[in-house]
Amino acid sequence: MTIDYNRHPCFNPKVQGQFGRVHLPVAPKCNIKCNYCNRKYDCVNESRPGVTSTILSPEQALVYMGKVLEAEPRISVAGIAGPGDPFANPDETLGTMQLLRKNYPELILCLSTNGLGLYPYIDEVADIGVSHVTVTVNGIDPLVTKNIYGWVQDGNISYHGVQAAELLLARQLKAIEKLKQRGVIVKVNFIVVPGVNDHHVEETAKFMAGMGVDLFNCMALLPNEGTVFADVVEPDKETMTRLRGAGEKHLPQMRHCKRCRADAVGLLGADRSGEMAGCLNACASMPASPGNMRPYVAVASMEGMLVNQHLGETSRFMIWEQNPDKTFRLVEERPAPIPGSGIGRWQAMTRILYDCRAVLVSDMGETPREILQKQGIEPITMSGFIDMGLKAIYSGEGMSKLKRREKKSCGSGHCQGTGTGCG
Repeated sequence: MTIDYNRHPCFNPKVQGQFGRVHLPVAPKCNIKCNYCNRKYDCVNESRPGVTSTILSPEQALVYMGKVLEAEPRISVAGIAGPGDPFANPDETLGTMQLLRKNYPELILCLSTNGLGLYPYIDEVADIGVSHVTVTVNGIDPLVTKNIYGWVQDGNISYHGVQAAELLLARQLKAIEKLKQRGVIVKVNFIVVPGVNDHHVEETAKFMAGMGVDLFNCMALLPNEGTVFADVVEPDKETMTRLRGAGEKHLPQMRHCKRCRADAVGLLGADRSGEMAGCLNACASMPASPGNMRPYVAVASMEGMLVNQHLGETSRFMIWEQNPDKTFRLVEERPAPIPGSGIGRWQAMTRILYDCRAVLVSDMGETPREILQKQGIEPITMSGFIDMGLKAIYSGEGMSKLKRREKKSCGSGHCQGTGTGCG
């Protein structure tokens, strides 16, 4: 199916009265402390970034998406914009995008991020079909932006001051460069903080233009109680008009941004998040992983008859489902992540198998086993015919009778690997 990307109301102001968007709040954690940000939950009367009534799992988000389209069929875009950062929650973010692409192939998929954790996931983002990514870049001079962030957290290490600003900028630029290499449409958000970075708009827009960025969104600071910038006066319309004009010398400017909530839904300027709050909360109360959201079983097999490949050595998965008459059907084959990328490979594998309730392999290491289980995918080691394993899984009986191979170290015995792929 060909997707009409001109239907994105944030990137194309001409259609903002014809098409709408929904933000799915599946990303609660954040890896940066912005001095203008105050994330709140259970607040239906505020309209600003970082606010949501509740948090959804990827499976709950899929159910909610269906309800949204019933209520407002003009929705053309599904995005994730918090309430934290999508790539501080990569499994939830990419799992949601996978489910949406599978079930709603006509939707435009969109992400909004600070860019700190984006780079390692760009290939996966592009492969899923996320076509639009917004990165918030509040300047290209760390001596300016150091005053905007309380801290930046990379793994277990927190950075402050200039060091934090330098790390964030380096990650943002690296990510934007690769996004453009993968053909993703990129918008840069720039939060104007008077007395901090308001003098830095044109220089940033010019630099972003040189990187191939498609759209620049110069946004006025919205002072929030309980933040460092709570007492900073919001820039007036005249100031913002002047700054956008300066930026427009280098990049097209977005002038119709509504500073949307993390659970926004509806047309721009006609948000229905308050109206949909009850539905959102009802979906959040559903079981996190309903069985019908995982109808398939993945199998590692050399020839399509036996379960006879180690998880670390397989290059593809056979995806099976059960027919109404209790027979089994091969749905498709999916490529496995490239070996040798460490723990990231197993995390990517859970997203490839997002709709599988189990994976059948001849053996696996403990690390991938734990990661698969955490994401609700049952890892089963066995030997024998594929049908035997499928029957045991779908019936819920007889798993103890499946003969498991004796556990061996990677690269020895039945495993033909080099010792790099078991985890």
